Amino acid sequence: MTFASAMLLAMALDMAIGWPDTLFRRIGHPVTWIGRLIDRLDRAWNAGDAPRRRLAGLAACVVVLAVTAALAALLVALFPPGWPKILVTGILAWPFLAIRSLHGHVDAVATPLAAGDLDGARQEVAKIVGRDPALLDAAGVARASLESLAENTSDAIVAPLFWGLLLGLPGIAAYKALNTLDSMIGHRTERHEAFGMISARLDDVANLIPARLSGVLFALVSATPRRALGVMLRDARHHRSPNAGWPESALAGALHVRLSGPRAYHARVSQEPWLNEGTPDPTAKDLKSGLALYRRLIGAVFMIFALLAVLL
Repeated sequence: MTFASAMLLAMALDMAIGWPDTLFRRIGHPVTWIGRLIDRLDRAWNAGDAPRRRLAGLAACVVVLAVTAALAALLVALFPPGWPKILVTGILAWPFLAIRSLHGHVDAVATPLAAGDLDGARQEVAKIVGRDPALLDAAGVARASLESLAENTSDAIVAPLFWGLLLGLPGIAAYKALNTLDSMIGHRTERHEAFGMISARLDDVANLIPARLSGVLFALVSATPRRALGVMLRDARHHRSPNAGWPESALAGALHVRLSGPRAYHARVSQEPWLNEGTPDPTAKDLKSGLALYRRLIGAVFMIFALLAVLL
């Protein structure tokens, strides 16, 4: 079988229907199932001094990844090679992508922002970023949304497809499990700094190549690829994340706006450097342009996988 064909099917399903609310109400979602396992291990094992917590966090990470990958491999092994296995792999990989939902979440911010409804835009942006929305002006809302769009293009689309192409269903499922571990316990808080350290480091490693690919893709589908690539190569390393700066700086260069910069998380202000400093703040129009660029990127990725499905 070709993993490229299976990932192409998963993309087509996600672009067409996403993960329907009716299906979510009936059975939930694989990521929420993984999240429940992580939560149980966190509550049961995250105790003691820092060395003990680090060891327990390593064990939790191994358990979550092993269970997820083994279950995925078992499900695929139940079906004969050829098209049956491709179809099953594609259908089971479908919920691990977020092409349609990512566009929907960002568009839900762009629409009220373009209409001058700042309060409505703040309510929507609070669903996709952790910043205090009450402290965001229109430019801050647009920046936060574009940064979320760029980072999640890598985390929720390019990276899952990358690992699915390499390792099939176990690869895409294990990646999403690792990404969920990072989002739940990979924080530098008193409770999770030691327990989630391994998960956070492994997530950084798993995203090294996909993040850079995402940045290159944003640049190549833009109207000014040379400028976008230049901004990415100059500014990506200044970001606090070893990975998020690549797609974010490429998108900033493509739209000729500045992103990142100081931001407030509840009572704490994080002094982050600007990406593409010296350019204007983004507006609602730039947010719409960012969504258009995102759609072109998804179209390019779809064509790449279609070509790989024919050749492999």
